[in-house]
Amino acid sequence: MKIETNGIRIHVTQQGSGELALVFLHYYGGSSRTWDAVAKRLADRYRIIATDHRGWGQSDAPAEGYGIADLADDAEGVIAALGLRRFILVGHSMGGKVAQLMASRRPLGLEGLILVAPSPPSPMLLSDEQRAMLVGAYQSRESVEFVLDHVLTARPLSAAMRAQVIEDSLRAAPQAKRAWPNVAMAEDITADVAAIDIPTLVISGEHDQVDRVTTLQAELLPRLPHAVLHILPGVGHLSPLESPEAVAQQITSFIGALPEKKPG
Repeated sequence: MKIETNGIRIHVTQQGSGELALVFLHYYGGSSRTWDAVAKRLADRYRIIATDHRGWGQSDAPAEGYGIADLADDAEGVIAALGLRRFILVGHSMGGKVAQLMASRRPLGLEGLILVAPSPPSPMLLSDEQRAMLVGAYQSRESVEFVLDHVLTARPLSAAMRAQVIEDSLRAAPQAKRAWPNVAMAEDITADVAAIDIPTLVISGEHDQVDRVTTLQAELLPRLPHAVLHILPGVGHLSPLESPEAVAQQITSFIGALPEKKPG
């Protein structure tokens, strides 16, 4: 389905049911489909919402407006349009930085925050060469396969998942591909995340080469006093695809440990 928000149409998938909704935000290179293997393990208990960021998947691709605040505004518009009264944000990588900004705004109904291999709130500074390499990572099937095999994963993906990642990466609008390394990755939201005061789970892959465990321990965790870190052994950056069962288990355990919501 498409939801009009922030002046564009955002593609949203839904499954499952329940009072508590999980809102999934994908990584740079992905789409709402990135979460399918995780979501199917949770849909019997929760309402599952997954979005395509603007310029990715089946969402509209405006000429501009790809900063973290723009992506956060889009997702907030989806939440408002769906009338979610109780929800947890689950953000992966780029989507994790978006989720941090959203949580810092303390929206009504937000009960928890789950950050999967999240980009830290501090700027990630790249050399010109690194930036050019990142911008070019999703330009051809060959370049996507190289990044997938040598940077993004520590475990081989199934043929179907591999094909999905390649398709999602190539499908994105050029302006969306440029915006993360050139703009949003360098944004500093450290002052904002100081306002996050809800239970937070950080899931990191032991062999993540993109948002390393050491980076999260230095740049993210000290700024989130209510956060707990869980490291997935043998996993790289794409844990929702490499180890969906473990990610789903961590989400379930986190929700089970949340303070009970009192009626009214």
